[in-house]
Amino acid sequence: MSREIDYGNLMHSAMRGLIRTVLQDVSENGLPGNHHFFITFDTDHPDVELADWLSDRYPGEMTVVMQHWFDNLVVDEDGFAVTLNFGDSPEPLYIPYDAIRTFVDPSVEFGLRFESAEDEGETPTTLPDSEAPFESEPPAPASEKKDADVVSLDSFRK
Repeated sequence: MSREIDYGNLMHSAMRGLIRTVLQDVSENGLPGNHHFFITFDTDHPDVELADWLSDRYPGEMTVVMQHWFDNLVVDEDGFAVTLNFGDSPEPLYIPYDAIRTFVDPSVEFGLRFESAEDEGETPTTLPDSEAPFESEPPAPASEKKDADVVSLDSFRK
């Protein structure tokens, strides 16, 4: 019987644990300095909870920003709940960690991309501009920030 170590899934689990730790700290202490997050997630994931109008507007994938205004951030072992403002309309969301596709903190040029089996062969190193997140506040001028570096976990797979 041959057995192999599944490094890809172990890396995904570790990186989701990192996201959980970061969000737990933010829930207890707020966002430090200029830190903010772009979180892209699978809106079709069975455990994602969001308003019908949001899932209709963003079928398959949605990017949210946690920066200037968010409320009720609750972090648990499987995901996190947060209320975000969409055009002066506060909406509660629940996002399981395994629904997250990308997690980026552009203030420190940090990012993670979680590749799925259907993404095989697609290994971008940065998030393209076409993946600009929905944000109620205008983004900072592009001249002030560089693209975030994204760690692709597929490079560790066999």
